Amino acid sequence: MTPSSEEVLRQRLQTGFLGIIAFSLVLFLLFQARFVLICLAIAIILFSLTSDAIQAISTRLKVPNWLATTLALIGITLGLIWLSTTIMAQINEVVGRAITYAESVQVALTALIERFGPEAQTRLLAALTEFNITGWLRSLAGQASGLLSGSLLVILFVGFMFAERVWLPIKVERLTGDPDQALRVRLIMASIMRRVNRYLVVKTFVSALTAAGVWLIYVVAGLELAMAMALLTFVLNFIPNIGSVIAWGITVALAFVLTGDSTATIAVGFACLLVHFVLGNILDPMLTGQTLQLSSFGIILSLAFWGAIWGIAGAFLAVPIMVAVMIVCWHIPWLRPVAILLSREGLADIDTARPATDP
Repeated sequence: MTPSSEEVLRQRLQTGFLGIIAFSLVLFLLFQARFVLICLAIAIILFSLTSDAIQAISTRLKVPNWLATTLALIGITLGLIWLSTTIMAQINEVVGRAITYAESVQVALTALIERFGPEAQTRLLAALTEFNITGWLRSLAGQASGLLSGSLLVILFVGFMFAERVWLPIKVERLTGDPDQALRVRLIMASIMRRVNRYLVVKTFVSALTAAGVWLIYVVAGLELAMAMALLTFVLNFIPNIGSVIAWGITVALAFVLTGDSTATIAVGFACLLVHFVLGNILDPMLTGQTLQLSSFGIILSLAFWGAIWGIAGAFLAVPIMVAVMIVCWHIPWLRPVAILLSREGLADIDTARPATDP
């Protein structure tokens, strides 16, 4: 007996409502537990990056696996603590200098706005008065203080992941109940890790070169806070598409604040723009190549979604999460259209075997 059209419609409506409820519940959990989930995502990425390094060290240098793992964990601990304390110190320095230069900034902006005429001057001054830059900077410094606690949580997560790494293949096989299916799952996980690792290594290299270029420009121009701007450029460059634009805008604004001279600001801005353009639009795509296979529109969507849910940390994690989602969806038949839409050429995963066919 075939169901009537009313029954089919009712079932579809029920399925749709259940899907909406489930999606809303997931969003609620992602938002409420964002601190722990962000730390967990960063820990997974660090674990993925160091697992390949540990394997290479153990194989090539004939170092015991436990020793290589211990050294990697010590390196991660020292690196995270150093990075968090350095970022906090630089942010506090920038906030202190910005508050010190607040009066000179207002004078320089007033002189610059006078060129636009009295009507535009009135509107711009009113807009600047409403924008509390000092309060925003103090709030940013307060948020940065959570970096150290987050780093400690990430270290704990990575340590437990290293401890459980040896049992992962066994767990996957017992979860799937099929050795072939377990092998396929491990191949998918390896594909995700390989592509995310390559993206992060290339992005780190390009970001370091960009930060070095900005630091050199500030030093040659005789401007203060060169190290702070270099660090900020390095961090923001990990945000796809808009991160380099934000970093360039901040470097130009700070150059104007420090000099008060529009000619020097234009020179510094043009030099920084040249560095961002050459490294971000020529070197970065050349090194990345076809590794990610991500749609530009999909990257923007992922950036908007995770930025709205997790803030700045979500913007940093948008691309790695999108890579994982795309590859997983590619191997699930009823989610394969999502993977095709997220991919650049409609082929989400070329590293593993052909996608599973519908039963």
